[in-house]
Amino acid sequence: MKKMTMLQHIAELRRRILWTFAVFVGVLVLGWCVAPFVQDFLTAPLINTWPNGALLYSGITDGFMIQMSLAFLFGLVVIIPFALWQVWAFVAPGLKKNEKKFIVPILLLSPILFLIGAGFAFYVLLPFVFRFFIELNESSPVPSLMLPVARDYLSFSIGMLKVFGIAFQLPLVMVMLNRLGILSRSRVVKMRRYAIVFIVIAAAILTPPDIVSQILLAVPMWLLFEVSILFMRDTK
Repeated sequence: MKKMTMLQHIAELRRRILWTFAVFVGVLVLGWCVAPFVQDFLTAPLINTWPNGALLYSGITDGFMIQMSLAFLFGLVVIIPFALWQVWAFVAPGLKKNEKKFIVPILLLSPILFLIGAGFAFYVLLPFVFRFFIELNESSPVPSLMLPVARDYLSFSIGMLKVFGIAFQLPLVMVMLNRLGILSRSRVVKMRRYAIVFIVIAAAILTPPDIVSQILLAVPMWLLFEVSILFMRDTK
């Protein structure tokens, strides 16, 4: 393969950045059109649990701000794989065969694990948490009217999807550190008890203040930790 000069590399990088930006603008416009469907999808865990419920728009600009934020979120979700592909296409020609063999599985598995984690939060955690809080609020000893603010609800739900998506990257990070020779399998086994304590603390910090949601994050993370050990090598 013919080697490129520094200026050619810069021109190639500039071209890929411009392409990514142009695609993002187009996706953002599309995101504005599909934002109501995205909102309907994200609201499903609450509405399915609370059929007669409603969300509160507390400001006159809430509808616009929600649609814009969801359009931006949709744009990010769509553009990230495209941007990663552009980065890969730019750096791949300069990588060695063993480096490509190491990086490709990471690029493929990372979004898959993120989607699995986000899916677990969406279909398991959120309905359970909403049911818990709705029943708790409706059993209030004083007359009460529950009207969750739409922006707060979406911020909370999207935040939980991100937390679980990132948490499910744990096996990938551990195996990657192991392959780089930074973390040995025997060392991880010795530190298991401390890792479990750290997982419990992290779950308590990252989830709502109820024991059920904390368990729903801590248990999968612990299982992922144990599965990760199976794929690690006992390097020194």
